[in-house]
Amino acid sequence: MYAIIESCGKQYKVTEGDVVFFEKLDAEEGKKVTFNQVILVSEEGKVQVGNPYVKGVKVEGKVVSHGKGKKIIVFKMKPKKNYRRKQGHRQPYTKVEITGIKTAAKKAEAASAKKTTKKVEA
Repeated sequence: MYAIIESCGKQYKVTEGDVVFFEKLDAEEGKKVTFNQVILVSEEGKVQVGNPYVKGVKVEGKVVSHGKGKKIIVFKMKPKKNYRRKQGHRQPYTKVEITGIKTAAKKAEAASAKKTTKKVEA
């Protein structure tokens, strides 16, 4: 089972257990993050495509850490004009571990399982 989600202006293909590097998110380390903008879900050969997003589907993850990416050099130059500018940049990121993909079918199964356990207990 996999899903394609939209976050930070980009699209990511994720499955359960994946570790994904997103652009900096406003969440503390160890906290849960929910992505509601799911574009596509593929489960056991069945594909659901949203218009623009699939309703009732959420992708949950856990923030592992924050950090900065590898340094890149931005160098501007105009030949024969003695114009040179050198600047470095490190893009901040958030490392997220995907814990689950919740679909509407899974929610219905979980709800019916709770009802049957309550009936058995009673």
